[in-house]
Amino acid sequence: MFVSPAGYQPVYNPSVPYVGPIYGGLRSGMSVYIQGVIPLEASSFLLNLQGGEAEGSDIGFHFSPHLDDSCVVLNNCQGGEWGSEEKIESLPFSKENAFEIIITIIQEGYQVKVNGQDFHTFLHRLPVETVNALQIGGDVSIQTISFLGGAVSAGDEGENLPALSGNAVFYPAAPYAHNFPGGLTPQKTFIIRGLVPPGAYRFTVNLLVGSTQNIAFHLNPRIQEGAVVRNSLMEENWGQEERDVNFNPFQEGQYVDFVIRCEAEMFKVFVNGQHMCDYAHRYSTLSEIDTLEVAGDIQISYVSA
Repeated sequence: MFVSPAGYQPVYNPSVPYVGPIYGGLRSGMSVYIQGVIPLEASSFLLNLQGGEAEGSDIGFHFSPHLDDSCVVLNNCQGGEWGSEEKIESLPFSKENAFEIIITIIQEGYQVKVNGQDFHTFLHRLPVETVNALQIGGDVSIQTISFLGGAVSAGDEGENLPALSGNAVFYPAAPYAHNFPGGLTPQKTFIIRGLVPPGAYRFTVNLLVGSTQNIAFHLNPRIQEGAVVRNSLMEENWGQEERDVNFNPFQEGQYVDFVIRCEAEMFKVFVNGQHMCDYAHRYSTLSEIDTLEVAGDIQISYVSA
């Protein structure tokens, strides 16, 4: 049975209407990531960040695209009373097309990006600390819901999880590199989501020693070949390739949502909520592995490291 890695609790393909918890609640610096598709017959849909899962809960942020009217309505609701409506006469959504929404909580309010572009900032009207649930309704199909940048998992009793303690980087260009001082420790988790574009040949994710460029873990999906190669590079020499996987999710035109988790004896790789493979450590000094690289044929949506 699959168990999500610690600190990584996305929701995949939920039915709509959907209501679910945000464990630990929202706070400044967190981001809500939602990826889905607008069906052909769509008229409107809504996202509510609200203070509880019960019907009638206060809504800190209401986001509702109206496709037939080519606008987006934003509001809040407190004590059953709606606030002053904000209507944006611009619609960054289209029927039969996929979309990505990122709602980042900043000091001033809810900062919304759609498909990588700034859309609108809705100023706080209710304390963000009271928001602990997400509701989705209307004409929409949802593939992924993720909470990044400090969320906690059920059973963690409010303590921040190390895997999500840092803010995510959204839409970085590839090649992308990130240095994490102090190196790896067991349970350190990297979360990467991106689109494998049409015509993609291959891309790579490397965990390496920045001072020597030794690659402790090289993950190399080769899309045209239909292989997922893993290896290590020590003193400019590649080791023995590993290719066996439980499944291969890397296909042209598909989003991939994957996690690399460092454990005491190995790296574990999960893709789209399923365990894909393990890779036993070949570089024993984890604290010296201090750099993440992502390069090649992938359009990165976010990296959380």
